[in-house]
Amino acid sequence: MEHATERSHLLPRLAYDRRFSAVQQEADAESVLSAHVSKEEQLLVSTSVGERLPYNDYTTIDWLHDLVKDSFRSRIIHAQPGIRGGLASAFESGQGWIAAALIGILTACVAFCVDVAEATVNDWKFGYCSSNIFSNRENCCTNRHPFGTTKANLGEDCSTWHMWTDDYWKAFGMFVGFALIFGVISSSFTMLTKSTLPSAAPGHGDKSHQSIKGGDQGVVGKSMYLAAGSGIPEIKTILSGFVIPHFLDLKVLVIKAIGAVFAVATGMCLGKEGPFVHIATCVAYLVGMLFPKYNENSRKMRELLSAGCSAGLSVAFGAPIGGVLFSYEEISTYFPRKVLWRAFLCSLFAAMVLKALNPTGTGKLVLFETNYGISYSPIHYLIFIVLGIAGGLFGGVFCKANFWWSKTFRKYAIISRYPVFEVFLVVLATGLLQYPNPMTREPGDVIIKNLLVDCRGNSVAWVCQQEAKDTNPNYTGWLVYGTLVKLILTIITFGCKVPSGIIIPALDAGAFFGRLVGQWITTISPGIFAMVGAAAFLAGVSRMTISLCVIMFELTGELEYIVPHMIAILVAKWVADALEKDGVYDLAQAVLGHPFLDADHAMKLVQGQQELVQCLIPPKQTMQDITVDVPKDNKITKRVLDEKLEKLKERGLMDAGLVLVQDGMLQGYLAEGELDFGLNNLGMHWDSTSRIRLLGEADDGDLDLSMFVDRTPLTICAKAPMEYLVEMFGKLGLRYICVVEEGSGRLVGVIIKKRLVVWLESLKH
Repeated sequence: MEHATERSHLLPRLAYDRRFSAVQQEADAESVLSAHVSKEEQLLVSTSVGERLPYNDYTTIDWLHDLVKDSFRSRIIHAQPGIRGGLASAFESGQGWIAAALIGILTACVAFCVDVAEATVNDWKFGYCSSNIFSNRENCCTNRHPFGTTKANLGEDCSTWHMWTDDYWKAFGMFVGFALIFGVISSSFTMLTKSTLPSAAPGHGDKSHQSIKGGDQGVVGKSMYLAAGSGIPEIKTILSGFVIPHFLDLKVLVIKAIGAVFAVATGMCLGKEGPFVHIATCVAYLVGMLFPKYNENSRKMRELLSAGCSAGLSVAFGAPIGGVLFSYEEISTYFPRKVLWRAFLCSLFAAMVLKALNPTGTGKLVLFETNYGISYSPIHYLIFIVLGIAGGLFGGVFCKANFWWSKTFRKYAIISRYPVFEVFLVVLATGLLQYPNPMTREPGDVIIKNLLVDCRGNSVAWVCQQEAKDTNPNYTGWLVYGTLVKLILTIITFGCKVPSGIIIPALDAGAFFGRLVGQWITTISPGIFAMVGAAAFLAGVSRMTISLCVIMFELTGELEYIVPHMIAILVAKWVADALEKDGVYDLAQAVLGHPFLDADHAMKLVQGQQELVQCLIPPKQTMQDITVDVPKDNKITKRVLDEKLEKLKERGLMDAGLVLVQDGMLQGYLAEGELDFGLNNLGMHWDSTSRIRLLGEADDGDLDLSMFVDRTPLTICAKAPMEYLVEMFGKLGLRYICVVEEGSGRLVGVIIKKRLVVWLESLKH
């Protein structure tokens, strides 16, 4: 008799009890099925597309299947008669609008908390407020507070704000000491979100056929810190159709918000704008889980996530329209008009609520309001072009250098094993390099505000006092120093294991360079060149165009300077593309190893290859492992399917499957997840000699897996151009496609999305 262990079942397996009737087996299978498969999916049993289980970790969603699933759901709801049916139909139509409004409201509330906390924590590096320890310097020394729009007048003398010390070197030490503490706190919180993806690298199974012990667990995957970085590369991956487990959970949202507060307060060259996009997407996911329309449909959920992304930039910059365009241009791969409208509403509510909460105390959404009161001349177009060239050079150098830094320095064992130590080193370098320069001591958003200032009639600002002098080589040196330090520190900072964004550091560097150029152009305010330079440098780093132009005029309120922004942004993009074809977010995806299919970029790659679809057909051994030759009675033994499932797990791809053929002709496709569920959950009471139905109508007592079989798989000819394949995967959102022989139509291969992504990555190198 077998001894019980911690892995023993509480009840014996009744499949081997001859008294266990076929009726009881079917009833038990039905119970398991109803517990794991949604009602909408069960409605698809009678259709040719089959039903699906919830997507597992790092797999590809089936966009077409979810489209059909949503159509079934919508028809059932709208077919209900009477008042109750009318109310259900109205709620069905309004779910998207209600969800978008809730996302905007909640995102603004989170952003308000982060903004207020960050301002307070940052000022603790310099001193404290005696009247309220949790008040930042500006609120302590003025009557400007959140929830109000009172007039502020920050003077030089402030009796309630106490500096830690008046000695320069002691203040230097306090500044660096507090920064190090904040950096360790932020990184330590980020460590709490470590997650290990259980899937192998794409394509592993097609290159190795050696048996892997512990096949039930597949190949061990990579580790990632869910709250680290901006989150934008991961969000792009999710919106393109891949599943990253737990990336949008409530725990990640809370840690991301707390980590962003302390990370920005360190003074490192990072911003909270990228993390705000991640936070807004987390909010969108959590809100979507409350609505059945989105909770049970991954395609619809991604529509809501795309709308939610816009709220992140809306609250980060007070730029609601720019937020919508950012989601469309930079993040989303699927953005129909209804998503555009809901993103507009979501961004609107986020901006309205944030303005009412008033975290800055100004009562305005515009963060860096300027009023230069002077226009530019055509001759200045040359200066704007120069700024664009400089921005492109900055962006190209940054992307290459940061990619190199990630592939070299972060590969050292002590850095990869102890990410907090890397953050400690970066914070130390940042404090030592930035504190000596009076223009780089402040947070990134304050630096931009100081550099955009118009000195006409303003003699209070430190920048204006320096520029009022006839000659001031020290001030010019600080501008050069600030530009170079921002470049170097941003290169080594982006990618650290803390919540961080790239937008503010790039704007800082551009503003420094633009203000420097403005010292030799006396006809208009140098703040104008700082503003245009900031946009050019960010364009070079991120390759944003339309959305960036709109964000800049929403940031500053300067509608007059749209044309200079357009010139500088376009020139910066062209120059940066010439140096490095991928922007910072695309390179971050490559460093992190996330699968991502950009249809436009993919098409450019394949157009110069003259390859046919047949070059991606898996090896003969792989096809033998994943092909099931179904007999005429449409049944096959459970032992055969168990062996096939084991082979699939050895491949480690998680979203592969079996192709069902009869006489070499394709009959259907059974995905790995559904096969695993059918054999190990539904079929737990059937022994290995039992025959399982895969096609046709089920008989009494059969273990029927035909409900999970896609009987209408899409096919493509092996001799078709590769452009056909890329277009079908990109535009239709396919999970897989079956390849048939030219002329005969016999099955010769199966290509999954991950295999195409890996092949495209190989073309880049």
